[in-house]
Amino acid sequence: MLGVIRIAVVEDHPLFREGVTRSLSEIGGFEVVGQGATAQDAERLASTVRPDILLLDISLPGGGLAAAVSILANHPTQKIVMLTVSEANADVANALNAGVRGYVLKGVGSRGLADILRNVAAGETYLTPTLSARLLSDLRSPANGIADRLRQMTERQTEILRLVAEGLSNKEVARRLNLHEKTIKHHMTRVMSKLSVRNRTEAALVMSDFLDRSPQPNL
Repeated sequence: MLGVIRIAVVEDHPLFREGVTRSLSEIGGFEVVGQGATAQDAERLASTVRPDILLLDISLPGGGLAAAVSILANHPTQKIVMLTVSEANADVANALNAGVRGYVLKGVGSRGLADILRNVAAGETYLTPTLSARLLSDLRSPANGIADRLRQMTERQTEILRLVAEGLSNKEVARRLNLHEKTIKHHMTRVMSKLSVRNRTEAALVMSDFLDRSPQPNL
């Protein structure tokens, strides 16, 4: 069972930031250990406070995505969740490519957000369902030939992707298969290339969707 989850909230609208921090505090199981309003604040908090999860808006002064890229370059294990109004495909793709663990639209309720943060703290990745559906719609396009591409993968690549689709991290997959984490990362790079997807989240969505749509999948 997870203990108290330490959260830092970086949002340039004070009223919204205060609402998020108050809601999480009232729900319980969370400790807000830092707040900020700019990309520079986010980088400072990541370096000095080291929260379990850093909750960022994309449209921060200085750029929320730029902050995420910089933070993850210096602190690769930092879990970042974007909380934003942006539904732009480019923002979603750039955030996932940067390595953020969650992309959440601001219409989410406080208890829904709390559940998402608990899941991310436990090692899962989250993408707002409407955005997942849009990505899947694009990936299902006949021009993409996803089923054929999945069948071109090696047995090991398929095995790894199935585990990733179950929500396992690269480290957890490596432990499950008794392989080095670098080996898993190498295989996932090849998988993403074969599927023509931009990140492991899209690859996992493709596999999950294929398995759901195929009563007796034969890869």
